[in-house]
Amino acid sequence: MRVKFASERNAMNTTDLAEKIAAANGSTKADAKKAVELVFAAIADAAAAGEEVNLPGFGKFKVKESAAREGRNPSTGETIQIAASRKLGFTQAKALKDKLNG
Repeated sequence: MRVKFASERNAMNTTDLAEKIAAANGSTKADAKKAVELVFAAIADAAAAGEEVNLPGFGKFKVKESAAREGRNPSTGETIQIAASRKLGFTQAKALKDKLNG
């Protein structure tokens, strides 16, 4: 089985992002990767605290609450309880939407 690299699967991972930042900034890949990981950690920490993260020109990360509810097991049809949960949502900014559709 052949492993596909990010450029072949049309996806960017943390390493790819760090390499791009390092090349644009003239920094080392290690420093850029650390910066990327710190940004993601800060967003995750803010979300865990219930805070909204607003990045002008990019978008907003916002925690959404899902109430507990009843559902059905699709294989048996049995009624099950689905616990309340929190999810992280993303809403793109107009500038990003325009860039994607422009």
